[in-house]
Amino acid sequence: RSSLVTIIGVIYLPFFFMHVSLIDRLPANSNMIWLVFITAFGTDIFAYFAGMLLGKHKLCPQISPKKTVEGSLGGILGSMCLSILFGLIVCRQHIAGCIVMGLIGSVFAQCGDLIASSFKRKMGIKDYGNLIPGHGGIMDRFDSMTVTAPMIYFLSLLLIL
Repeated sequence: RSSLVTIIGVIYLPFFFMHVSLIDRLPANSNMIWLVFITAFGTDIFAYFAGMLLGKHKLCPQISPKKTVEGSLGGILGSMCLSILFGLIVCRQHIAGCIVMGLIGSVFAQCGDLIASSFKRKMGIKDYGNLIPGHGGIMDRFDSMTVTAPMIYFLSLLLIL
């Protein structure tokens, strides 16, 4: 069991995070790297507040009992709004791509978060740490990026280049 976790850790995180570097190497589009952070962190933040204010229907209670459908939709809406704002300020010529990346990036960010929650459940870990009160640790800030970074990279290739 522990060797499987080690193998996943050695492959899972480096593979997904190498896409941040690949995005930075895209010709004339290195600003797209910000969309990885905007969609991942924006989704987490907006989902949290929408879920706290409006959450009634559980999203995946077996994996993450506090996540709600309303929070998920709030995360998507928040990510899209932040991505539109980013597009308007930083790269007007790619605003449509930013909108698409905000939508799809949010869905992928939530999937990444649920994947990490599933790993934690399987391993019997509640939190990755207690550095950030009310969160599952510093890794919870980055688990959504693990699948968002490759998605932003490939969407940048498809929509921008």
